[in-house]
Amino acid sequence: MTLRYDLTGTPVGLAIAVFSDTGLLALRVTSEDDRWVLEMLAHEHGVVPVREPGCGDALFAKLGGYFDGERRSFDVDLDWSLTTGFARDALRAACEIPYGQTASYGEVAAMAGRPRAARAVGTACRTTPFSLVVPVHRVVRADGSLGEYGSSPETKRFLVELERDALRSQASPSSTRTEP
Repeated sequence: MTLRYDLTGTPVGLAIAVFSDTGLLALRVTSEDDRWVLEMLAHEHGVVPVREPGCGDALFAKLGGYFDGERRSFDVDLDWSLTTGFARDALRAACEIPYGQTASYGEVAAMAGRPRAARAVGTACRTTPFSLVVPVHRVVRADGSLGEYGSSPETKRFLVELERDALRSQASPSSTRTEP
């Protein structure tokens, strides 16, 4: 198996996209060194990803549209091989949360078919290989508070507010007037 990767900057950090022959294997965002992502994937697959500038261009353009408030979802082929069992079910359920909205860990557990597995949903969200494209930032605590996003609650707040602001600006009437 050949793994390729590419990098781009985003408003929330450096995005590292790793692609297999099947599709996007991992998208990680870090404010630190990108080597830990590559080392983790090498450990998981026994293959060191090869840097291939440009292989992420299509995905990075979609990320740009998302951060500009223009894109609501990501239509990319995902290679789910880093997830299994209920974690995969929970991540797929998180994809059903509408843009600009949130759902609790318990609600996502119910959507995934195991209503009492809220903690397992939390684990799936924390360990997702698909930052941003699988919207785990939309999964919140039962009391409505945001909670964590990896190790950055500020990033989660930024993403939730980005989506809500984009919806508000789309819904508000134009303030432009034409003079006679």
